[in-house]
Amino acid sequence: MQKTASTFSPSISLPKPGRHSNPSPIQTLNTVSVSSPSRSLHFASIIGLSGSSFRRLPLIRSSSSSSSSPVKLNGWISTPPLVSDRDSDGVEVRAASVPESAGEDAKTSSLVNTFQLGALFGLWYLFNIYFNIYNKQVLKVYPFPVTLTTVEFAVGTILVILMWAFNLYKRPKISSAQLVAILPLAVVHVLGNLFTNMSLGKVSVSFMHTIKAMEPFFTVVLSAMFLGEMPTAWVVASLLPIAGGVALASISEATFNWPGFWSAMASNLTNQSRNVLSKKFMVKKEDSLDNITLFSIITIMSLILLAPVTIFVEGVKFTPSYLQSAGLNVRQVYVRSLLAALCFHAYQQVSYMILQKVSPVTHSVGNCVKRVVVIVSSILFFRSPVSPINSLGTGVALAGVFLYSRLKRVKPKTA
Repeated sequence: MQKTASTFSPSISLPKPGRHSNPSPIQTLNTVSVSSPSRSLHFASIIGLSGSSFRRLPLIRSSSSSSSSPVKLNGWISTPPLVSDRDSDGVEVRAASVPESAGEDAKTSSLVNTFQLGALFGLWYLFNIYFNIYNKQVLKVYPFPVTLTTVEFAVGTILVILMWAFNLYKRPKISSAQLVAILPLAVVHVLGNLFTNMSLGKVSVSFMHTIKAMEPFFTVVLSAMFLGEMPTAWVVASLLPIAGGVALASISEATFNWPGFWSAMASNLTNQSRNVLSKKFMVKKEDSLDNITLFSIITIMSLILLAPVTIFVEGVKFTPSYLQSAGLNVRQVYVRSLLAALCFHAYQQVSYMILQKVSPVTHSVGNCVKRVVVIVSSILFFRSPVSPINSLGTGVALAGVFLYSRLKRVKPKTA
């Protein structure tokens, strides 16, 4: 509720300067009279000021030779200085106006930001679920992970070009030095996604994501080796339930096989190498790029790197004629491959958008929750057989990941 501005004119009379034939630079100050002490107290109570808000002014002596007697100001007078008579005959006080909508606007803005962040997390999880489902469906009938990875990079490259062409995101100006720095990131990005698809073609979605819960282990090891970031004892301790949970889930996994297991572990190694390299090579502020721009450039470079390798390793096996000769439904394979590629690029973009709004620790916790959601969703969709020991191992591993993400916030005490 807004406070109404009011004007009060207390009866504090100010003397008008007398006229002298020889005015001095310093005017003689006469006694300032307060007509009624009760009016002064009434004035203080009206404007809502307590007695502590006033001060008694000290004795004021005139510097004129004509009057050397001390002048005392009687009564309580507010702190603001007295104004001259030519400006006003009294003191004008206006109450400050405090709009009621100020607090409401702040609350509304906070609610909007919370809603936007929640929507981004929901989209991140949803796109990731559908990426894993469509990817697995394609790889079950089309066992060519290198070709499928190239298709995903190609679709992502088209989306990036369209995004820049229609000014949906600012097109960056990249120097040759930046491209050289980004090249190692693109290489490990290619390997990380290639190994992920290779593992996904061999084992179940739920088991692959259980293995990928080992990412913190590789993060700690690589950061210590290349960045000199030594982990605390608590962080090292949090890696034990992760490793134990993965081992427990592996011995009871119905779809377990060594190629799928080692492919997922290699994916962990390369993906975390990308994170470490991004810190090591993009350290200069003038060379740094925002996460979305960096991911866009890496996607384009990944296509350029992987396309010739695909032709050399697997050949051209994504044409309609080849798919028909293999007895596959061409339309179904194309549609699901396209949807998997769109979801892949979308969840990566949304992930970086979230990272720009929250701290890395919050993002890490969200990634842990995302893995749980993907595992549960894939088990329900594919009706994967899960034993009690397998469930226990998966739960222990994910609990370790959550504990690790929380302990990363603890700063080591400096001596």
